[in-house]
Amino acid sequence: MNRKIKNTLVLVALLIFLLAAGGAFIYFIQHISIEKKNKQLAALKANNYDSELLTQQYKTLLVRAASLDSILAARKFNIPKDLSSIKFFDFLTGVTNHFTNATQIDVKYMDVFPEKDFFYHEYDITGGGTYNDIYKLIFAIEQSKELKKIKEASFANYVQTDEEGVPQFYVTITMIVDVYYSLNDRFATTLSIENDIDAPSIYNPFYPLVRNEIPPNLDDLLDVQGSRLLALIPEGAFLSDSKGNTYLLWEGEQVYLGYLTKIDYDNNKVSFILNKGGIIEKVVLNLERENQNQNKMRFQK
Repeated sequence: MNRKIKNTLVLVALLIFLLAAGGAFIYFIQHISIEKKNKQLAALKANNYDSELLTQQYKTLLVRAASLDSILAARKFNIPKDLSSIKFFDFLTGVTNHFTNATQIDVKYMDVFPEKDFFYHEYDITGGGTYNDIYKLIFAIEQSKELKKIKEASFANYVQTDEEGVPQFYVTITMIVDVYYSLNDRFATTLSIENDIDAPSIYNPFYPLVRNEIPPNLDDLLDVQGSRLLALIPEGAFLSDSKGNTYLLWEGEQVYLGYLTKIDYDNNKVSFILNKGGIIEKVVLNLERENQNQNKMRFQK
């Protein structure tokens, strides 16, 4: 092989090498660099917004956000985002501010627990007082805008006399309450407005229908037990109690544990209705024969 051919083959090999090296540089190095530059260019183009277009998009998003927020606000309950455990104590303070002095409530924070996509703070509530106060507490917890649920509850009644000796029928309570929250704001509104949590007064089902405790006679009313009918006059009836105290009463007037319901002038008697610890009793007092004669003589004069 002559020298000319050898030089030609060397040049061809060198050309092939240069072509291969160039192709490898373009494909493996320059192509990656071009991709990066294209991505940077796309990002720059994406951020190059028209101010008028941005304003219009902002207004559209505001309308949509307000619509979604109104839908959430219309719900009876919401689940707030990242709720502090202290907020429930503030809630109970606001609820119990108007309770009577006889009602005492204690709250103990337990812990935080997960439940599916949510979390909840758990509280142990104990205390006692009037039934209406306890009912208002339960009503406020269950009807509150931010979701709160009573998991467990137990009740018992007890009797306590006040300073005047009048028996008061109270209720004790033990409850476990869960207060829910979420790690996102999908179930919360921008402005949360509390529901109406003022409960109406209702009848106390723990109040016994028949009671051993009878309130004292604080107003010195006529105690029909052991009383005597002394005389009947047009203005009413004269009576005396077991202590010798005299009273002039007319129909409808209050006596101890009841009322004078009827004065029967024709049959010389008076009738009472008494409530003795839930037992309704009708008592009739007749004018004694000696007093009847005196009563007739008085009318004849």
